[in-house]
Amino acid sequence: MKFCSACGHPVTRRIPDGDTLPRAVCDACNTIHYVNPKVIVGCVPEWEDGRVLMCRRDIEPRRGKWTFPAGFLEIGETSGEGAARETREESMAEVEMGEVFCVFNVPRIHQVYLLHRARLLRPDFGPTPESSEVCLMREDEIPWDEIAFPTVWHGLRYFFADRAAGRPGFRSMDI
Repeated sequence: MKFCSACGHPVTRRIPDGDTLPRAVCDACNTIHYVNPKVIVGCVPEWEDGRVLMCRRDIEPRRGKWTFPAGFLEIGETSGEGAARETREESMAEVEMGEVFCVFNVPRIHQVYLLHRARLLRPDFGPTPESSEVCLMREDEIPWDEIAFPTVWHGLRYFFADRAAGRPGFRSMDI
């Protein structure tokens, strides 16, 4: 960042008073510009028969690989609202959002993931500009070697382990 987004004047990279890290600070209006991690929200939508909704990505990164619905949280959304929106955008499906069951910290790419359990309301879904294929899969049908991201792989493993144990769990992992 070279210029202040509040007033347009140049910024200087320095440690502001009372802080511990260098930040972009405006020399004119003293606005401190923080750079924080992005929050990714997603869900594992489950249908009545135990199958889960999976989407084959039709966008980069990892085009052609499989994922559950997930994406960037927008300003003004709760994590559940964002995960439901992402589900509609990626699969045209409607879900009832459940609790967060997993948090992943991915500091090397500046992201934090919040994953929810969800119930698929109707078996109505389909491809979108973001997903070339959308389908329900049993655990043994998941193409584990074609999963888009480590967060998706671990999230699915945790989801199915909790279901097998017959009780919801909560997990946190640094990737």
